Amino acid sequence: MLTKEELVIFFQNEFPQTNFIIESIGEKSVTIRKNINQEHLRPGGTVSGPVLMEMADLALYVAILSEIGLVAFAVTTNLNINFLRKPSSEKDIIAKCNLIKIGRTLIIGEVSMYSEGFIEPVAHAVGTYAIPITNKI
Repeated sequence: MLTKEELVIFFQNEFPQTNFIIESIGEKSVTIRKNINQEHLRPGGTVSGPVLMEMADLALYVAILSEIGLVAFAVTTNLNINFLRKPSSEKDIIAKCNLIKIGRTLIIGEVSMYSEGFIEPVAHAVGTYAIPITNKI
């Protein structure tokens, strides 16, 4: 299992365009955070759907890498998301991912997303990643 520090360095080097914070890493689980500001909002003062989809995908990727190591070429093959309620435009988005199945070539996980401080999720996603067999860095 990779450490939080190893993952932070990986994302800084390989995906410098991402802007999120790794809050915690557990067994087959992670929690990440995105600081929400005006650029993340859509008309009506809500966090945009693409921001929530990005968070779901990032949470899955972080959880997967924390379990299997630095496999940069692991790719999303499916991502289904349900938008459940309006996220707060004034709170960070917290994404909690749990990996459901870790296979040899496919990994499936689910992500619940919250506006910080709220109990009810604003979105829920299920995703699948394909894992190349020989691409560890």
